[in-house]
Amino acid sequence: MIALLNPWSTPSSKKPLPMSLLALASRLEGEFDYEIVDGNLVDDPVARLLDLDGLRRLTAIGVTVMPGPQLPRALDLSRKLKVLLPGVPIVWGGYFPSQHAETCLRDPSVDVVVHGQGELTFAELMRAIAGGGALSDIAGISYKEGDTIRRTPRRPLTPLDELPDWPYARVAMPRYLHAHYLGDRVGAHHSSFGCPFGCNFCAVVEMSRQRWVAQSAARVAAILEAQQRAYGIDAVQFHDMDFFISEPRVAEFADRITGRGLAWWALGRVDELMRYRDDTWRRMRRSGLKMVFCGAESGSDAVLARMNKGGTATAEKTLALARRMREHGVVPEFSFVVGNPPDPVADVRATTAFVRRLKAINPDAEIILYTYSPVPLDGALYDTARAMGFRFPETLDEWTRGDWRHFALRRDPHTPWLHAGWRSAVRDFESVLNAYYPTVTDPRLTPLRRALLKALSGWRYRLRVYGWPVELRAFHAVFGYQRPETTGF
Repeated sequence: MIALLNPWSTPSSKKPLPMSLLALASRLEGEFDYEIVDGNLVDDPVARLLDLDGLRRLTAIGVTVMPGPQLPRALDLSRKLKVLLPGVPIVWGGYFPSQHAETCLRDPSVDVVVHGQGELTFAELMRAIAGGGALSDIAGISYKEGDTIRRTPRRPLTPLDELPDWPYARVAMPRYLHAHYLGDRVGAHHSSFGCPFGCNFCAVVEMSRQRWVAQSAARVAAILEAQQRAYGIDAVQFHDMDFFISEPRVAEFADRITGRGLAWWALGRVDELMRYRDDTWRRMRRSGLKMVFCGAESGSDAVLARMNKGGTATAEKTLALARRMREHGVVPEFSFVVGNPPDPVADVRATTAFVRRLKAINPDAEIILYTYSPVPLDGALYDTARAMGFRFPETLDEWTRGDWRHFALRRDPHTPWLHAGWRSAVRDFESVLNAYYPTVTDPRLTPLRRALLKALSGWRYRLRVYGWPVELRAFHAVFGYQRPETTGF
């Protein structure tokens, strides 16, 4: 018996589908007995795993680990399980262990780390553990050999059309379908893996090394149609690292789902989407495209260059895309990474000024402001961060204490180059901006509440007086104003 554990990911009532575990499970079907244990739905995952071990000895426990709130929970559960089931190997995979494998393996509770795309790697690892094979023969892992940490060669990405469909019947699918801005029964899917670009602030680069593999348009449409028949979904969120890499694939997909009554949301790059033809935009909108998340990152071309966004990414293209999406009736979500070294204050000022320009062009654009937090990738940003005194923790205990608990959320990472006053200034600007331009994604914002927010914030926005917006925070506290970057849709 193999246990696949999602430790926990959100306190919200809207629980996310454990897609990483479904992907692993697709390669275990028919060969291994397994169970998915979702800590978002199971009150006591440790008790459930002990019950499973009592029914049939566990071969291994696979744990998916994202940075942020999931990490402390994963560490706590892994340590408890290591004490109670000392002979059962614990395998971590996901964004955090892929970036910080040695740190994870220094902890006695973690035995093996799977890097990046894990479907084939995890299945091979289970065969080796069950049959006594050599871990050194398995590509794409790190493991302990005595006091030494070994890392095997990278595994090439597997084309997604060569992998099986996910076994949705093995999870309680109705509990993962929620009502929000996109629809009443919103599903989720991951139709591609990786990204061909090398942005040096992005964790995806370490996972995929600038490669991208995707399901065909026909397969994606068939999966959504199956979800619609089985579970009645009326919308879908694509959690691809970049859904829009291939325009022909997207155009064909749009044609295939047109008329099925499915709204959809996905992530893409500004410069890629600006290359799309108007005809493709019309086909996407006709198919149900409602919103696109784009990493605009900065209003400065110089900062974009330092981020290694590529020569075709410019601030003017972000403005052009905001205008174009308004014309086609698609809501853009633009995320920005502010507080970049070596001059974080100038970066904050430039980006806030740029956001005002963008909002004048497309008032419906959602604006998401993250604070720069380094990832362990060589490049101008990380090199500068290290030169200014930044260091990652060397143990999991450090990662789960103090300011590091919030670091990966990129909201208030307490980096040494951006002092508290300017971190607060970013959040004050955000509060005023979001009041003057209320989000379209919160159904509780009635026309009266929207008008009240705009009236309360109007003088601040017009006069650029952002500090201490206590009246706006009081409004948010009373009415529970929901923002997609912190609470989802």
